[in-house]
Amino acid sequence: KMDDDDDDIPQLSSHTLAALQDFYLEQQQREGMKTSQGFNQYSVGSIEEDWQLSQFWYSDDTASHLANEAVVAAGKGGRIACVSAPSVYQKLKEQDGKDFSVRILEYDRRFSVYGEEFIFYDYNHPLNLPETLLPHSFDIVIADPPYLSEECLQKTAETIKYLTKGKILLCTGAVMEELAAKHLGVKMCTFIPKHSRNLANEFRCYVNYASGLD
Repeated sequence: KMDDDDDDIPQLSSHTLAALQDFYLEQQQREGMKTSQGFNQYSVGSIEEDWQLSQFWYSDDTASHLANEAVVAAGKGGRIACVSAPSVYQKLKEQDGKDFSVRILEYDRRFSVYGEEFIFYDYNHPLNLPETLLPHSFDIVIADPPYLSEECLQKTAETIKYLTKGKILLCTGAVMEELAAKHLGVKMCTFIPKHSRNLANEFRCYVNYASGLD
């Protein structure tokens, strides 16, 4: 008797299939709303998550909370850098007219729609940055490394330390606590960030200054 080759083909469960169908339906509805109504290009979710790039957007409340924290930490006329944290950048831009400036450093070139404030960034080349980004020129850097690995954190940390005048707000997994302290000297906050879609890994925020996140 010949083996049934179909036994080797992984099958999606009905639950997973249903979840995928819901996701694609929701995506189509969002795209339809954008084209029919016009939309705020800075709203969280205006650019869809790309899971292949390990993208997971914060919930609206979390993005607002982190944006407000960054504004307070930066101070009047402050400069804020968002490294691989586009949903915080989008929330900051919703606060149009506030007395601060912001840049977004991101690998995903879809964010180039934000013009001169977008800076292409690949964590594999942490100091491959435009000459216009002077060292220690940002009052606070908020960063969310795309992968939970020491290599990714260490390389992103090089970028953070180059950019910041001192203040760091790091968002990454709880499992990275010791490595975050090792590479950036940051401590875990009590505030627990949430994502628009639940992640399997527990997520936390870390800072190296007296923040409003405790």
